[in-house]
Amino acid sequence: MTPIIIAVDGYSSSGKSSMAKRLAREIGYRYVDSGAMYRAVTLWAMRNGLVRPDGSIKEDTLIASLPEIHIDFKVDSNGQSTLLNGENVEHEIRTLEVSSHVSPVAAIPAVRHSLVLKQQEFGNKKGIVMDGRDIGTTVFPDAEMKVFVTASPETRAERRYKELTDKGIDTTFDEVLSNVNERDRIDETRAESPLRRADDAILLDNSNMTVEQQSQWLKDLYNQIISRHENSK
Repeated sequence: MTPIIIAVDGYSSSGKSSMAKRLAREIGYRYVDSGAMYRAVTLWAMRNGLVRPDGSIKEDTLIASLPEIHIDFKVDSNGQSTLLNGENVEHEIRTLEVSSHVSPVAAIPAVRHSLVLKQQEFGNKKGIVMDGRDIGTTVFPDAEMKVFVTASPETRAERRYKELTDKGIDTTFDEVLSNVNERDRIDETRAESPLRRADDAILLDNSNMTVEQQSQWLKDLYNQIISRHENSK
């Protein structure tokens, strides 16, 4: 079968990464977590003193430093881990501290331009599943399969809270819910590639779905699209 590009966009903690990762594994495609790339840049900024006490970003310095920031992925016992300049930072980029700063970093146009180019390189040969906020609208507007995932803020906060506590990260549900709502606000209102559903993306509200149901829904949609794609040749 001819490989395609699958774009899975949606809100933070909507489960899109888990769905996308599982689908990629099942169909033999490469998986790229674009959100992890923005988190890695955010971690780099935090480590290098580019996040001010009030949460604002030293944009000019970060932009000038972008050529020094190299992000890649590797398959390992965790499934896939994010590499920042060769260092495995998968655990660090998932902390609530990074989550609280990632949206302002991701809103910087030069950061988005730099990472979009890298993401497009990943998709040069197709056969890729990529999730994020603007994959179907900006990174791969011509992707053959586009999905937009949503769920209520409370549902997403509950999922994120469980994920963090399972990892031993100390936080509260209210802190996580506040972070989810703030990230939604920033993602939806930023000037550069705001979070929105592509006109041709299929909506999935998984508020009341199990992980298995979500994965099956995505796999069924893939099979339908591939069947149409092959029959149209």
